[in-house]
Amino acid sequence: MSTVAEKRATFKRLHESGCFVIPNPWDVGSALYLQGMGFKALATTSAGFAWSRGLGDGGITRDMALAHIAELSAAADVPMNADFEGGFADAPEGVAESVRLCVATGVSGLSIEDFTGDRAKPLYDFDLAVARIKAARAAIDKAGGDVLLTGRSEGFIRGKPDLDETIRRLKAYSEAGADCLYSPGISTSEQISAVVKAVAPKGVNLLMGSPSDLTVKDLTELGVRRISVGGSLARAAWGGFIRTAKQIMEAGSFNGFADAAPGAELNKVFSQKKGG
Repeated sequence: MSTVAEKRATFKRLHESGCFVIPNPWDVGSALYLQGMGFKALATTSAGFAWSRGLGDGGITRDMALAHIAELSAAADVPMNADFEGGFADAPEGVAESVRLCVATGVSGLSIEDFTGDRAKPLYDFDLAVARIKAARAAIDKAGGDVLLTGRSEGFIRGKPDLDETIRRLKAYSEAGADCLYSPGISTSEQISAVVKAVAPKGVNLLMGSPSDLTVKDLTELGVRRISVGGSLARAAWGGFIRTAKQIMEAGSFNGFADAAPGAELNKVFSQKKGG
């Protein structure tokens, strides 16, 4: 089993060159399965975890998030990045305290976003948003500095799809100490290329949560460093569950189980993790 320090060092190296996919498990089982497939790093999904607890996206508490991040970080032998939402605080001082607690979970990286939680005013004012990233950076540095910080600007998925403003924010987050930059919702080659060039030499995380003609090869050629899928694997799992349950309820049919994963395959994967 790799140590926390080894996983953090590996995660940093992954961001130095090339492109890698960092899929998002929502529990220990999905994390171990993805690890077993050979993915080099994983990331939590706040949405996927919230749904597993019967909550809407954004409905988990800081304590719930920290316990979940700690559990997945300990279970996986590859680096784990934390979707840490907005740091569970508005003020920079609160973000710093939350980041300190997150670093203590053993996670290899974490992201801080600029979504306020208020749909009427979805993004923190520019100066406050930058101060929040600076506070996160300072908290990581105080703890040893080996956790990778991702700065997220949420405009494209929060009703403010302004590329110029997004780039302005991402560049400022980079200057404030973010190691990786991320704007979920950008999707065209032109948007992706513009963001990659604007924040270079820092790496860019791209969210691929919907069907797309763009492949990993295409995104590598555009200069993307890291590709995540957010809650989409969890949504895919829920999709199969919902379709099959509806067939049982509405048609009395059990044919939906035709696409179910074989129990023997799952047992083979998870029997290697006896005793939890």
